[in-house]
Amino acid sequence: MARSTTAGLVVIGNEILSGKVEDTNSPFLAKQLRAVGVSLERILVIPDEIEVIAAAVREYSATYDLVFTSGGVGPTHDDLTIAGVARALGREVIRHPELEKALRAFFSDRVTEAQLRLADVVDGTELLHDGNLRFPTFLVNNIYVLPGIPEIFRDKVVAIRDRFTTDPFHLRIVYVREQETAIAASLYETLAAFPNLLLGSYPKLNNPEYKVRLTLESKDVDYLESALRKLLEVLPPNAVVRQE
Repeated sequence: MARSTTAGLVVIGNEILSGKVEDTNSPFLAKQLRAVGVSLERILVIPDEIEVIAAAVREYSATYDLVFTSGGVGPTHDDLTIAGVARALGREVIRHPELEKALRAFFSDRVTEAQLRLADVVDGTELLHDGNLRFPTFLVNNIYVLPGIPEIFRDKVVAIRDRFTTDPFHLRIVYVREQETAIAASLYETLAAFPNLLLGSYPKLNNPEYKVRLTLESKDVDYLESALRKLLEVLPPNAVVRQE
């Protein structure tokens, strides 16, 4: 039986909710996890409030195999993710001696208390080092605490992505020249026969080649191929433009 790993993402930041900053971390993480066989099942965007962060992290940590947070990690007044995760787990925030030593060495006698806040972690945090990254990623229980800055977020996700590798998703794509209304019954019939199939239907307006792109996914390649054959059998005649 194919292995299945689930994940949830908590995006933290008033700037996301207000529209001041566009969230690009969520789609990036979704694609990276999908590529290694992990199913990102929910994305939650919340404000910079300790109690809200704590409640979200507590729920996600109990629900999903992997939890990722994005944002709220840094030296300023609105960086509350560490405190929120600590409250979710009933732990203290401590200053990690290894990180403090590194920060003092980097900033020398110019180091400030705000800069030293970068060494604050939830008690029991594991530091994940990667040779290409200057600062480690924080892991506490099943929670990966990541910064919100897209460039750093992406580097850290790529650095740790292989830790999550499990059985891959297999994908087939079918392009059809009919509208969704004309193929809806075929989709229902396919799912009735293959209820575990991940079937997506995506209309494309004003495309001269096709009107709908259908995606079929499963970790069981034989199941997927059987479902594909069923779909091709029940689609309207000559509906298929091409397959991938």
